[in-house]
Amino acid sequence: MRGRKEAVAVVYGEVTIVVDEQDDLFYTRAALQAHRPGEGRITVQPTPASSSPAALAHDMLYALGKRLAPGPNSPDVWLDSVNAAWLAAAAWGLATGVRHVVVPRAHLLTLRRIDQILAWRESTGTQLTLLWQTPQRGLPPALARVKRHISGRDQFEALLAEPGPIPARPSFPPVPPMAGPATVAVAGQSPAQQPRETRAASLRPGRPTHPCSSATATAQLVHAVPALEIASEEAAALAVLAHPLIAGALSVLAFTRAGLGSLRFTRDLDITGDVCAIKLHGVGHRHCPLHAVPAWARPLLAGARAHHRLTAHPPADGVFAPVMVAEARHLRAHAGRLPRLDLSLPASALVP
Repeated sequence: MRGRKEAVAVVYGEVTIVVDEQDDLFYTRAALQAHRPGEGRITVQPTPASSSPAALAHDMLYALGKRLAPGPNSPDVWLDSVNAAWLAAAAWGLATGVRHVVVPRAHLLTLRRIDQILAWRESTGTQLTLLWQTPQRGLPPALARVKRHISGRDQFEALLAEPGPIPARPSFPPVPPMAGPATVAVAGQSPAQQPRETRAASLRPGRPTHPCSSATATAQLVHAVPALEIASEEAAALAVLAHPLIAGALSVLAFTRAGLGSLRFTRDLDITGDVCAIKLHGVGHRHCPLHAVPAWARPLLAGARAHHRLTAHPPADGVFAPVMVAEARHLRAHAGRLPRLDLSLPASALVP
C-alpha cells in the first residue's frame, strides 16, 4: 500500500531497536512466536502500567519460566528489590543459555527500566532486540548511538532466526555421557587406572574424602551417591522457583535428603563443571559425600552457581550462605509451600 512505512531495525552494538512507527501487528506476532527458550531465545512482555520498580525484572523471570509466589506475605518479597530481581534474572539467563531476548512495546518502558535492561544485557552478553512501536524521534539518549539500519519484514524475520551470540559467561555446559547411572566421569582420569585394592576401597558410594578437595577432584576417586527419585510434579514445582539460591538449595535437599547444615559450607568448588555432581560437608568434615545430580536439578544448581559468580564471590565461598543467614525466612517459607517434598528446615540450622 502506497505511503506505508516499513519498520526499521537499528543496531546499537549488541542491542537492536526495531522502529515500527505504524505499530504493525506483524512485528508483535513475530516477536511472540519467536519465544523458544529451548533454542536460547525468549520474548519478554512488559507488564502494562506496573509501578513496581522491579516489574521488568519480574517480566524477565516470567519469560524464563519462573513464577513468584503470590500474596502480601510472599516468600518472594525480597525479589521486589530491583537489584535482587535483576541478579536472579541474570543468573537464570546464564544458567539456561539464553542468547537472544526480544522485548515488544519497548517504547512504553521508562528511562529507568531501559537502563536496567541494558545493564542486564551487559552482565549476560545476550543479544537484545527492542520493538519501538512509535515514531523514532522518541528514542531516549541511551539508545542514540546508531551502528546500522535494517528495514523490512524479511530482515526482521532473519534477525529472529539468528542463533544469537554465545553467552559471555556460560554457566551450564552440555552434560557429557556418564560411565554409569551413579558414576561421575572426569576426562583423563578413570577409576580403572587405580590399583585394584585402591579401587575397591575408594569406589564405594559416598566414601568420605579430604574435605578441602573440590568435587571434580573427588570425582576422580569415588563414585557419587545415586540421587533419590522424586515425582515429576515435585521437580516441576522446584523448577519454577524464582530465586536461584532457594531453587538450588531445596533441590539438593530433595535429591539427597541431607540435613540443611550440609549446605552451609557448600562451595562453588563443590559443584562439578558439568553440574553432574555436588559434594556436601558433614560436621567437622568427618563425612563429605559426593552426590550425583539428577538431570532435572542441573539447571537449578547451575542457576545457583551463576548467581554466586555474578556477585563476585571467590570459588571457596559458600554458594548458599546468603539464604541460610539473612534470607533464611524465605528459604523456610518456600520449603513449607512444598509439603509433599517433606523438606525439614530446623531453625537451629538457620540464622534468622
